[in-house]
Amino acid sequence: MIRDITLGQYYPTNSILHKMDPRVKLVGTLIFIISLFLFDSIYGYLAATVFLAMVIKLSKVPFSFMVKGLKAIMILMLITVVFNLFLTPGETLVSFWKLTITKEGARTAAFMVIRLTYLIIGSSIMTLTTTPNNLTDGMEKLLNPLRVIKVPVHEVAMMMSIALSFIPILLEETDKIMKAQMARGADFESGNLIKKAKSLIPLLVPLFISAFRRANDLAMAMEARCYRGGEGRTKMKPLIYKKRDYMAYGSLVIYLAVIICVNIVLR
Repeated sequence: MIRDITLGQYYPTNSILHKMDPRVKLVGTLIFIISLFLFDSIYGYLAATVFLAMVIKLSKVPFSFMVKGLKAIMILMLITVVFNLFLTPGETLVSFWKLTITKEGARTAAFMVIRLTYLIIGSSIMTLTTTPNNLTDGMEKLLNPLRVIKVPVHEVAMMMSIALSFIPILLEETDKIMKAQMARGADFESGNLIKKAKSLIPLLVPLFISAFRRANDLAMAMEARCYRGGEGRTKMKPLIYKKRDYMAYGSLVIYLAVIICVNIVLR
């Protein structure tokens, strides 16, 4: 399960999406996520499916690798489906004991599962095709206007990038600690919910200690190299928009226009 989390990982391959400016990918991911909450019809989800399929094809990242990341949110999906199925009022489809499944509940549950699935895959594509350094540079450039109101843009972008880059490291560390504890007789699978929660203590304590140690080592390394923030710093590879980036922005405008038209026509 731990190794199945793909968010925050970078998948190196030669694709047009990997070469694209990180600002385009950040804006595209944001637009795609917002668009998932704009429509409530099968036609809107069909447009999102076509768009997502095209992006996955361009990324050259194996679809099976992206789908692995969905295993981590299966419990969340199950809870979402149960709540929507049984707590949404409407036309009754199935009724047993004190539980009732409505037509509106089934529809909402199905749409929520699709929405969560697309949200995870769409977010994963950005991190799978963008290195942490490029992600930091892209965030900093996009947030630059906030400097006017004294927002520490460079520091915010750097913290977000470090958090994302630490996800795969902490997942690997968790896997190692879990295997070590299982070799010592720890059982993380059997028992009720309370017993399973208690069994995680031998896993979480060394994980937190390791995370704080890594954070301290990183802080000391930055201080030893006289790191003083982003003011006056230059980039070895400055971000410059190319033809493919403008074409990508055009594709995003077309996608957004299609979504808006679908909403207007079907409202």
